[in-house]
Amino acid sequence: MTIDKNFDPAAIEKKWYAHWENTGAFRPERPAAEPFTIVNPPPNVTGSLHIGHALDNTLQDILIRHARLLGKDALWVVGTDHAGIATQMVVERQLNAQQQKRTDFTREEFIAKVWEWKQTSGGEITGQLRRLGCSMDWENERFTMDEGFSKAVIKVFVDLYNQGLLYRDKRLVNWDPHFKSAISDLEVETREVQGHMWHFKYPLAGGETYTYIERDADGTIIFEEMRDYISIATTRPETMLGDGAVAVHPGDERYKPIVGKLCEIPVGPKEYRRLIPIITDEYPDPDFGSGAVKITGAHDANDYGVAQRNNIPMYRLMDEIAAMRSDGAPYAEAAAHAKAIASGAPWTAADIDALNLVPDAYRGLDRYEARKRVVADIGADGLMIKVEDKTIQQPFGDRSGVVIESMLTDQWYVDAKTLAGPAIEAARKGAAGGGFDIVPKSWEKTYYNWMENIQPWCVSRQLWWGHRIPAWFDADGEIYVAEDAAGAQALAGEGTALTQDEDVLDTWFSSALWPFGTLGWPEDAVAPLPFRGGDGGGASQDSATGAETPHPNPSPKEEGLKVQSLLNRHYPGDVLISGFDILFFWDARMAMQGLHFMKDVPWKTLYLHGLVRAADGSKMSKSKGNSVDPIGLIDEYGADALRFFMAAMESQGRDIKMDEGRVAGYRNFATKLWNAARFAQSNGIGGSHSVSAPKAELAVNRWIIGEVVETVEKLNKAFAEFRFDGMADAIYHFVWDQFCDWYLELIKPAFVDGEKQAMDAESKVVAGWVLDQILVMLHPFMPFITEELWHSMADSGQPRKYDIIHAEWPQPEASANPIVAAVNNQAVDAQVYMHWLIKTIIAVRSARNEMGISPGLPLSAFLEDVTSDLWGMLPEVHSVFQKVGRINIQRVGNVPTDGVLRIAALGATLVVSLEGVIDIDAERARITKAMEAAVKERDALAGRLSNAAFVERAKSEAVEKARADMAEKAAEAERLSAALARVTGK
Repeated sequence: MTIDKNFDPAAIEKKWYAHWENTGAFRPERPAAEPFTIVNPPPNVTGSLHIGHALDNTLQDILIRHARLLGKDALWVVGTDHAGIATQMVVERQLNAQQQKRTDFTREEFIAKVWEWKQTSGGEITGQLRRLGCSMDWENERFTMDEGFSKAVIKVFVDLYNQGLLYRDKRLVNWDPHFKSAISDLEVETREVQGHMWHFKYPLAGGETYTYIERDADGTIIFEEMRDYISIATTRPETMLGDGAVAVHPGDERYKPIVGKLCEIPVGPKEYRRLIPIITDEYPDPDFGSGAVKITGAHDANDYGVAQRNNIPMYRLMDEIAAMRSDGAPYAEAAAHAKAIASGAPWTAADIDALNLVPDAYRGLDRYEARKRVVADIGADGLMIKVEDKTIQQPFGDRSGVVIESMLTDQWYVDAKTLAGPAIEAARKGAAGGGFDIVPKSWEKTYYNWMENIQPWCVSRQLWWGHRIPAWFDADGEIYVAEDAAGAQALAGEGTALTQDEDVLDTWFSSALWPFGTLGWPEDAVAPLPFRGGDGGGASQDSATGAETPHPNPSPKEEGLKVQSLLNRHYPGDVLISGFDILFFWDARMAMQGLHFMKDVPWKTLYLHGLVRAADGSKMSKSKGNSVDPIGLIDEYGADALRFFMAAMESQGRDIKMDEGRVAGYRNFATKLWNAARFAQSNGIGGSHSVSAPKAELAVNRWIIGEVVETVEKLNKAFAEFRFDGMADAIYHFVWDQFCDWYLELIKPAFVDGEKQAMDAESKVVAGWVLDQILVMLHPFMPFITEELWHSMADSGQPRKYDIIHAEWPQPEASANPIVAAVNNQAVDAQVYMHWLIKTIIAVRSARNEMGISPGLPLSAFLEDVTSDLWGMLPEVHSVFQKVGRINIQRVGNVPTDGVLRIAALGATLVVSLEGVIDIDAERARITKAMEAAVKERDALAGRLSNAAFVERAKSEAVEKARADMAEKAAEAERLSAALARVTGK
């Protein structure tokens, strides 16, 4: 098949992806082979492909395609997450556009509308993953709300409850007033906003006074006054109504006289104002503000911890929409009860939760309106000290866009601390000890720190869309947990009226089961793996080429071979590729659930990559206008170019800066390979018929075979170490530098008297074999162009027997590999020669350019100091230098010593005569002048940078520019010095 003149990524991408999918190329159908498994982090069903998805899935696809080339039974589990809040929000917006709202429908009717939306609009991202080239097992595509997976979710909930590892409790959560639901930390976006800090007086009970003293670092008194109050600062005055105490640091001498005393909350009807204790706790910072902190345990995460440690009541002030509570007894009655509690009366959590301590005048107000009223009323009483403008960190719901409230509510929790123990131990053991490795290792400390200090995991959400919690309540509030209503009724007894919990489970709860819930758990017995072609080794019709394309290594069901379920065969997985930002929300929880329910780790390696950032290093966001659409990049440059960019830029432990110019550069790389294949085809070079290296006599062919071996070894090492940038670097430089720029140039047929000569037969065979190895090695990174060229380079009339997706990965081990054996231990000699040759010609070309000598002008040259290794190859040296370097080697020995260009390299020194070519003296003078100027500028810049005043006072940009300029001038001076040495003949 003749290769088109122009490389058009769009045409080949559509053709080959459809072919792969239609022929089952992504299916795990090698039952006799070693399994290899990756589970894809399930994207939200509402989502579209963003640049982070492109990175994450590219890295996974590189590993899964590489595993197939190694002959493994590769399974890439794919599916989508039901995305509780996001999906419910999308459907509610659709209803709002139709002048309807969710509450116009029953729960069942609304859920039916969500399913309807999913069937019509919920698959956008799966199509985009196909555009990227992801070779996922689409025939086993899963959804976290599908019947089988839902069964797994419910079973896990029930089992954890019965094991005492899941319970209902009242704790502080992130509360989204828009959705009227608890949300996870990952769904909270902290932003800097302009706010205020109010400073108020909390009067001491009974008019008590004390001497307030401030001292400097030496203990000298710098301020002293008599006070009848303690000063408190807050950014949220409306929460003062729920204060349970004022805390000071135990070492803060200023407040020791009043620790244990009571102070008055300065808001509300004066006759009912509450008294709260002044306590000590390590949390307050004596150097921040007044050093005294009001403790509102029901509405602040830090205060919640203080309240728990000191048994301080936590009074809830707001309702589900973050308005001030309007329920309960009148304020006078509630305040009296709270006063009794502050004076030592016994209380329970239920008592505290029932108390509404919002004064009657504020009840039902929006939280911000209540804030205005509270500030105004305190000011009117003369108890405001001051108010100052302040930049504050405020939490917003990432989807609702409203300010999140810390709220004390009843939720379901998992005992994460107990589950975390085995997951911590598994990471410490590492894969070699039966656990898992974290790559890069720099994330281990973060993982251990979070896991060892893990808090109970809130798994309930106040939504309609999701897995409804399998818990039922009777009239007395007793809880019955079962997998279905019938099971709950059996627990409660016949005739007991039950009501199911209205809440659903957190999306992350179901996602934590992804590595085993997608493979058939809990049944642990799914249908045997389907095999195409009857026995697993048959051919399928090639829709792209019209040929039959069997696997190169078909794995038929061998007699007596045990057919395993997907679960038994593919759990645990081999690798999880994940962004570091979901290490805690997803990765750690998968480790906990997998170890608890499967008694084994979910994967052997956890690879954590960085974020893709804007070109300036800032975080991408639509609001900033700096986000990048990966589909747009694919449309512009092709999927292969984007994939290669992602691999090349993925360096362990570092974020990636987006650079569209580099994506364009990798499109050029693909074009260069395309043109190299066209050149090969035009010279009668076709695909190889053997995985083994062909016999080679010519040094250039022995050299390129040796380069293949080195490249495969580099790739194998990089794959073993998960060095994606190293993989891309190895194959890129081999293809661009060794193969395209040098090998093809060296074997290119010469023209004699205007007639193109035929390429020698050996070079045709070797070039075809090398190009095959390139396509196979490059396939995991650039699957589309490699599949197209693989079939295009097939011999005329002899189509490939299989697609490149199922080809064999080169094996360079000397003990069993035909590559090394074929060169009969001459590869090293050939490489010494070729490295000398290439380095010498590069130096000649550089010197020509430096001295303004035309690239096509023939030059005469001599050789000296020739090594014995190179001596036997001199016949080839003469012809190569004439063809590629435009240099005619006259003789060996009797070398002139002046007026020459000397180029020394390992193996021999090339001495090029410049007599009659340039004015030697003028050239020396020109180079000397330029070198002296470069040295002068270099030294001047070095002097400026050695001046501490300049480095400290100048802008950082100016200092960095000076350093870059100095490095540039130093390199220029070194280059010119070398050039001068070459033309002096010394």
